[in-house]
Amino acid sequence: MGAGGRYEERSSRFGGAAVWKWSGPRDPARSVLPDGCMDLLWTGGRLLVAGPDTHAFTSDEAGPGACTGIRFAPGTAPALLGVPAHELRDRRVPLDSVWPGAEVRRLAERIDDAADPAAALEDIALRRAADASPPDPLALSVAERLGQGLSVADTARSVGLGARQLHRRSLAAFGYGPKTLARVLRLQRALTLVRAGTPYAEAACAAGCTDQAHLAREVRDLAGTTLGGYLAVLGGAGQAPAKSDTALPSGSSTTA
Repeated sequence: MGAGGRYEERSSRFGGAAVWKWSGPRDPARSVLPDGCMDLLWTGGRLLVAGPDTHAFTSDEAGPGACTGIRFAPGTAPALLGVPAHELRDRRVPLDSVWPGAEVRRLAERIDDAADPAAALEDIALRRAADASPPDPLALSVAERLGQGLSVADTARSVGLGARQLHRRSLAAFGYGPKTLARVLRLQRALTLVRAGTPYAEAACAAGCTDQAHLAREVRDLAGTTLGGYLAVLGGAGQAPAKSDTALPSGSSTTA
């Protein structure tokens, strides 16, 4: 994930989530691409929340750094955080702007003292989830169907919602409407294939794009780059950037 950096990821005990670690220099040139997910982050001695992105996010900071986080599957974080996803869309915010400050300070001290910050962060999420309402099951069904490539219209029919109802539920669960989520998940399917060496045209069709030109437009619109530029940054293959280069001054946020 960049010169001198190391990225590690494993499945979380929190259903559908992944725990990841990044160590090495922060590189402002590397963008975090939309993935439909939200992350709880520990970086620079602070807890942050990375909301759902509608386009590539690029940090304006560089230099040495380390970060760990939990990447929650689409639709699962709002119930845990206690805030609708659309309120955090395209933002990185301190956790104490979402949860009580005294609680966040206690949690930060716990992580800071832990031998394994990633495991401590995961424990916090699991304990919080035990006392929180479960994720919206209909939203999870929507994410699954769109992730499989179903159209928005077919997805709405399959879950028994009208267009307006689906859009309202999607804003709360994913941060944006179902059409945007479908585009983001389709882009991620295509990029997964491209990173595995699938030719662009084949990846485009397999992911649900009309053709290679359609995929190229989506990469430009959502990722702010070209397919060739994306692979060049990755060195031709490898793990896509996680929401790690996000260290911000306390109380600040970034809106893209």
